Amino acid sequence: MTGHILLALALTAFCTVAQATEYHVGAFSTEGLHGWETKIFKGTTAYSLVQDAGRTVVKAASRGTASGLFKKVKLDPEQFRYLRWSWKVGGIVKNGDETTKNGDDHAARIYVVFSSRLFWRTKAINYIWANRLAKGDAIPNAFTSHAMMLAVESGPERVGHWINEERDILADYRRLFGGEPHEIDAIAIMTDTDNTGGEATAWYGDITLSTGK
Repeated sequence: MTGHILLALALTAFCTVAQATEYHVGAFSTEGLHGWETKIFKGTTAYSLVQDAGRTVVKAASRGTASGLFKKVKLDPEQFRYLRWSWKVGGIVKNGDETTKNGDDHAARIYVVFSSRLFWRTKAINYIWANRLAKGDAIPNAFTSHAMMLAVESGPERVGHWINEERDILADYRRLFGGEPHEIDAIAIMTDTDNTGGEATAWYGDITLSTGK
């Protein structure tokens, strides 16, 4: 009997250690926009908390504007390597084109920003709902090679539907930039239409970083 008890305790301890740790970057459903800051590039995209599908989410509406919300973090990407979120878009951006500066607009994107000893070498992965770029493809941002655009969703096929996403940001960084990333500095969301002068609406659900699947 004692042996069975010890085995059970050992298994319980193992399961406890093996459980993934989650960092709630955007707990919109319980904390609203606490800790999030605004970054304005051109005009102000309207971000608001709304009820959708029985939960609190962030709604973004852009009309020729480009501003984002970001939250500062200090996390090791080798530990907190799994980024999870959900999103929905009302449509892709008309005239949006990831390969040109004039078309660098997206209905929804999530940035992961990595620190650097030299601030001008800060790197970022942009997980985008692409307009033309094929799902799974990645290219440098039209304005800077320090930001890579990775199409997690693409085109109009899944417009209007909530989609759950998961990315291994450590693996993505190694593939997109080579080498090893520094600390995760910030997570950001942005819906922008400043370059095309168009309109876009998106909804963002809770965002987490996790140590395991």
